[in-house]
Amino acid sequence: MAILSGFQEIDVHNMTKHQAITAIDAALRRCGASVYRLKVIHGYHGGTVLRDTVRSHYRGHPKVKRIEIGLNPGETDLVLREL
Repeated sequence: MAILSGFQEIDVHNMTKHQAITAIDAALRRCGASVYRLKVIHGYHGGTVLRDTVRSHYRGHPKVKRIEIGLNPGETDLVLREL
């Protein structure tokens, strides 16, 4: 997991759905007030299960303001709410 100013990144390649959700939930808990975006690297060559899981599971999450899909199909950005 990489931490930059206002930005955090987590790689969930080769994880099961349950492992990925657990890892992302832990990363969301660790996000401080200065972090406004969590980039989830889920990959796409191995299928879309992790991508679909991230995008559906965190759509209504209380810490997630919105989900942004960029040009890289292997990444999904979770834009976080100010709490």
